[in-house]
Amino acid sequence: MIAAPAGDGVRARTQVFVGAGFALFVLLSHVALLKLPFFWDELGQFVPAALDIFRTGAWISYSTVPNVHPPGVMAYLAGVWTVAGGYSIAATRVAMLALAAAGVVIALRLGVRLGLPWGAAVLAAGFLSISPLFFAQAMMAQLDMPAMAFFSLALLLFLDDRIIPAALACTALVLVKETGVVAPALFGAWLWMERRWREALWFLLPVPPLLIWLIALEHSTGHLLGNAAFTAYNLWYPLNPVRLILALVRRLYYLFAGSGHCIGAAAVILAMRRAKVFGTRARHVAWALVAAHVVLVSVLGGAVLERYLLPVLPIVYMGFAAALWQASVRWRVAGAAAMLASLLMANFVNPPYPFPLENNLAFTDFVGLHAEAARYLEARFPDAKIATMFPLASALRRPDFGYVKRPLQVREIHNFSVANVAPLAREKVAVLVLYSEAWDPLGLMRNPQWAAFLRRYYEYQPPVNASGLRVLLEAQLVARWTLHGQWIEIYKR
Repeated sequence: MIAAPAGDGVRARTQVFVGAGFALFVLLSHVALLKLPFFWDELGQFVPAALDIFRTGAWISYSTVPNVHPPGVMAYLAGVWTVAGGYSIAATRVAMLALAAAGVVIALRLGVRLGLPWGAAVLAAGFLSISPLFFAQAMMAQLDMPAMAFFSLALLLFLDDRIIPAALACTALVLVKETGVVAPALFGAWLWMERRWREALWFLLPVPPLLIWLIALEHSTGHLLGNAAFTAYNLWYPLNPVRLILALVRRLYYLFAGSGHCIGAAAVILAMRRAKVFGTRARHVAWALVAAHVVLVSVLGGAVLERYLLPVLPIVYMGFAAALWQASVRWRVAGAAAMLASLLMANFVNPPYPFPLENNLAFTDFVGLHAEAARYLEARFPDAKIATMFPLASALRRPDFGYVKRPLQVREIHNFSVANVAPLAREKVAVLVLYSEAWDPLGLMRNPQWAAFLRRYYEYQPPVNASGLRVLLEAQLVARWTLHGQWIEIYKR
């Protein structure tokens, strides 16, 4: 017998109205950013791959390095551009925001299905909609926010015992991002343990499409995961014990401590001491899914990016909201207000340690600085050879990304270390562009012990400084911009 969701006592019209309100908030809160040029992996991987499908029908990308990521989101964007009458940054942003809005609505319904009181389900959706990670990723042409939407949908359908639709949602999830395979694997195993063997077999449905994609990828590139470097970095590199432990610690820190999450985690601990608030089958499935996903993205993936946690973020917020609802009204209101304020502030206030700029609105400062520098380079050095590293190198090469109106000559270097900059002295490079790669207000990256640790386990190489450039390239600073602790500099030889 399936237990009736707690929100069934709330009229359907109210649920629809509140869901529409959240969707509208997601869309309208990003209006000012709809024409923002693309950031990092958007322009490095996903937008070029989508443009290859849109312009030539090439499902395996040729304008960027292909990798294992399935083409679901890229095909979706190509379809949106076709319907919209052409490619544009604004159409891309709106397309991603539409998926994000759907994700919040699904998360609201999932909260109800997990047995949360209606107010707690609304609170959880509120946490999600203003959380800095979701707010930043909601507009970005990347995979993890769409994966979150299908992850939540698959779980909702599974808990409603709609097995075939759940298996289809899992198939869509896997075609959005390959790590989504954790969901059908867990659902199938759960049903198998419940002796529902025939129903468990439905969750093999995502396997053939994923295998077809991998076979096509290997046939085209010669590598099962698209390229050898990607395979080494994402399969073998993370397995070093030190890197693996730190990756898991970082995952747990973000989910249960950072950005005000410590408030929700404390509420969960107190609630578990008072009552078994997480004792239903539905909640056991949901938290098992959280645990499996966290382990998977800690073991796989060289880049320990917080956006990989997006698929489980709605469930975590539901746990926080359910726990807060167990407190007295006074403490419930105080805890919810404190966490909402912390999440809202974290959109604009950076932590005191290095972090991926895409975790909050710091990425818009990065994009703004690079757009300003690109305009300067296009006006002052339209025919010069410009040396810099990714992502600015890619931004200067292709007008598609919103930085330049025509391609500039670029000599891309791997990083700003002396070993990569010194060889430029023998080349006809007229301009070098340096920029801050990480947020580091306390100077942690300049600490000798920390730098030595990073060199040993993460192959870190410190960047060259202005005096080094004068020695190596006889280059002089001609322009510099700063914004909220980030900077970009242009040197002319």
